Amino acid sequence: MKQHLRYLVRALCAVLLGIAASRSAEASVALLMEEPYGAFGAFNPTGHAAIYLSQVCADGPTQLRMCRDGEYGVVISRYHKVGGYDWIAVPLIPYLYAVNSVEQIPASVDKAAVARLRDSYRREYLEQLAPDEESGTPPKGEWVQLVGSSYDRKIYGFQMETTREQDERFIASMNDRKNVGHFNLFFHNCADFSRIALNAYFPHAVHRNFVADAGLTTPKQVARSLVKYGRKHPELRMREFVIPQVRGDMPRSHSVDGVAEALAKSKKYIVPLVVLNPEVSGAIVVAYLMDGRLKMPKNPNVFQVSEADVTDAPRSGSGDARRTLLMEDTGQ
Repeated sequence: MKQHLRYLVRALCAVLLGIAASRSAEASVALLMEEPYGAFGAFNPTGHAAIYLSQVCADGPTQLRMCRDGEYGVVISRYHKVGGYDWIAVPLIPYLYAVNSVEQIPASVDKAAVARLRDSYRREYLEQLAPDEESGTPPKGEWVQLVGSSYDRKIYGFQMETTREQDERFIASMNDRKNVGHFNLFFHNCADFSRIALNAYFPHAVHRNFVADAGLTTPKQVARSLVKYGRKHPELRMREFVIPQVRGDMPRSHSVDGVAEALAKSKKYIVPLVVLNPEVSGAIVVAYLMDGRLKMPKNPNVFQVSEADVTDAPRSGSGDARRTLLMEDTGQ
């Protein structure tokens, strides 16, 4: 009897381990809606959009492949004047923290530490995209957004499950297409890239907003479309999460706004408009209230990485962080 019980327990454990392994191998795609920061972020509060793929990895900054064991996936986005490319792929951990491993992630940073981490990673992996100045100093430009994004911004994530077949089609499409930069703030920006990438997985899921955003694609509109699509397709198990901005003396990022929302909520824009043209200002406010709002999750899962586990939360699992970083329920 005892021997049969041991066999039963072992069989049950094997089943549970199989379920855990299958869940860790689940593929997913996530929109990263990143808050704006700095002077330009104050002027243009639409923020930045990027795509995270849990089972797709970078084979260099301009090639994709399926992930191997122990890899965390890739973040892909469109940037302005970075190596002449249209899109750049960076592994998840360097993208967020400018380091290669979980153990190297700092608990807090200052400006000097961020600059040092970014430049160290650039010199080792991104020299071809952002070579030194003639003086030997780090170059200026948007390459800094490729690494250590969590030092500058708070990031909201909207994640849905995918299949290996979808990932393989996406990889083939991206690797085959001509990767030449032609960034345009109005019609070919980072949010447009995210819209096209997500529609490759879920056709017609994401669209422009010609009312609240005057036809521009904004990160918030991409998130709004994705949330609506996720509600219509519960089988995709959409999850929402937040990646906190790393503690330290780096300036805090600002909230993400759409076009009409930015105009309606900012006194420096709306007050002159009311004086000069109250009808137009009224139309902007109505457009925002009718079709420009996105209800942010009140208590989203918090994405935090520690040496022992993928989160610092008491409900975190066994410590197997392979390609499941953004699925963990922190219990927040």
